[in-house]
Amino acid sequence: MRTLSTQEISECVCRLARKACLRLTDACSSALREAASRETGAARFALQTVLENQAVALREQMPVCQDTGMSCVFLELGQDVRLTGAPLREAVDNGVRRAYRDFRKSVCDPLTRANTGDNTPAHLHVELVAGETVRVTFLPKGFGSENMSRLFMLTPAEGREGILGAIVRTVQLAGSRPCPPVVVGVGIGGSFDGCALLAKKALLREVGSVHPREDVASIEREALERVNALGIGAQGFGGKVTALSVACEVAPTHIAGLPVAVNLQCHCVRCEREALA
Repeated sequence: MRTLSTQEISECVCRLARKACLRLTDACSSALREAASRETGAARFALQTVLENQAVALREQMPVCQDTGMSCVFLELGQDVRLTGAPLREAVDNGVRRAYRDFRKSVCDPLTRANTGDNTPAHLHVELVAGETVRVTFLPKGFGSENMSRLFMLTPAEGREGILGAIVRTVQLAGSRPCPPVVVGVGIGGSFDGCALLAKKALLREVGSVHPREDVASIEREALERVNALGIGAQGFGGKVTALSVACEVAPTHIAGLPVAVNLQCHCVRCEREALA
């Protein structure tokens, strides 16, 4: 049994949050450069501007996007870890609070719209896993893309084609609003709420990664082809690249249902992780 102070988790959340808000992931940067090489005209200009913005953000240590997002924190907590100190929720929120002192605060009450003033509470997911390690993943989620996301409760008869249709329809209806080229996270199966979480978890995967199951990977490939055939392009200027990647995660579901959630992520993919071993 290992003992870990929640203060260490708080410090980790703070580190990851500050780092994530300042930079795109390496895989995202590579995908954007590859997309720029395939485009011409306004689409190429838009992608080159995005890449230049990233370089300026790193050089000046400024947020890479003015929407520093809602703080999504995923904890894989080893079941052989005993936590001490402040309650876990309090520790995570303290880490977010300190990280966002110099960043835009984007969290508010849904009805009064009063800002909480420190970007808390974080959107926290905790999963118990084997071992003595705590893995922390931080995803700042902007809402230009989040607002364009959708959940479909399909019938089993709609099958693979229904899943593909849900993905393409979501991107098509979103148009330029989620700041394409997008990354598409897809949850297939589970329950109404579990399906949406699967889609969010899909966004934690490295841009361009492939699901190990071939039937799932084939949906990823075909969905990406169909989405890019829409011609929306970078920032809606038209072109060959509307999406950088489609990532699907699956879970068993009820015999009577086929839930599908599509969670869109803008071109600004910011995700950092660290293991407290």
